[in-house]
Amino acid sequence: MKHASIILTISVVVLFCASCTAHKEKPKAKPPVPVKMAQVLLKDVPVQVKAIGTIEAFTSVAIKSQVSGQIARIHFKEGSDVEKGSLLISIDPEPFQATVSQYEAALAKDQAQAQFAREQAQRYAGLIKEGIVTHDQYELLRSNAEALAATLAADRAAIKNAKIQLGYCSIRSPITGRTGTIAMQPGNLVKANDLPIVTVNQLSPIYATFSLPEKRLAEVKRAMAAGQLKIEAIVPNEPGSTEVGTISFLDNAVNPATGTIKLKGVFANTSHKLWPGQFTDVVLTLASRQNAVVVPTQAIQTSQQGEFVYVVKPDSKVEMRSVISAAAGEETVIERGLAAGETVVVDGQLRLTPGASVITKDKQTAKGKQE
Repeated sequence: MKHASIILTISVVVLFCASCTAHKEKPKAKPPVPVKMAQVLLKDVPVQVKAIGTIEAFTSVAIKSQVSGQIARIHFKEGSDVEKGSLLISIDPEPFQATVSQYEAALAKDQAQAQFAREQAQRYAGLIKEGIVTHDQYELLRSNAEALAATLAADRAAIKNAKIQLGYCSIRSPITGRTGTIAMQPGNLVKANDLPIVTVNQLSPIYATFSLPEKRLAEVKRAMAAGQLKIEAIVPNEPGSTEVGTISFLDNAVNPATGTIKLKGVFANTSHKLWPGQFTDVVLTLASRQNAVVVPTQAIQTSQQGEFVYVVKPDSKVEMRSVISAAAGEETVIERGLAAGETVVVDGQLRLTPGASVITKDKQTAKGKQE
């Protein structure tokens, strides 16, 4: 019994000492979280709007025949560049040349008759004074001469029209551009103003058509009143390649079905990187914001309470701070919540909690190499 009491006393003392030791041990500090940081800057930022646009030819002309006839020759290749006024298609001219010759022959015949009628009228004008012919006979000859003179005018008009029709046998390009698919080959019969034989698109300059929300209309109008608006089109499938142009058209009405307004940008497109029918991203610069507080866009995080960033304090601990921002591409303008010179986390936010210690990834990598 005495031995049991001693053993119990020793056990209580051991447990008490272990408990005291446990209370004295401090919890281990969590290692700093490796992150990437960036400084909040103060700079001039362009106020830009992004949209998806469609590339359209500056001018598109469907080439049709103005006369009926047979295609004699095609003077270009499909998909080739043509200059304004260059010969594209020849319609068989022989029927039209024959018509011109016919009208010229009719004119020669009527000229001879008109000359004879004039001479008769002049002769009878002298005879009527002498009383040899009646006044009615003279009037008949004079009116006949005038009618033949009118016939000559009609003959000349017919010849002019026939030559115009003959000229239509040579179809020339009305613009400088690029030809498309040839719909009819030599030997085909064409009707006047029927199906297009080929379409020519003007590629330089070129349009990009896009739409913006109605709420942006006031900003666009103010910017247009101040001068030409700059617009950039990102060339599809060529990262980093852009074409710079200006806004050339603002529609006169908002589309009530979509609540958007249509605009067009015109680009020189001298290298023909933009092609009709392509979709492209366009960036419209409305103004320049002076001395704006700017952070990299990846620093902005979103929660149920709104947007926030992790701010790195001088003791290398982070603070979660709410902000109000306005997106501007790779950089974001901060309306409220940050000041220039502060440091924010731009990568590694998922592992952070308020008060956590951080270290830059570059320093962690260097430390790991030294070890």
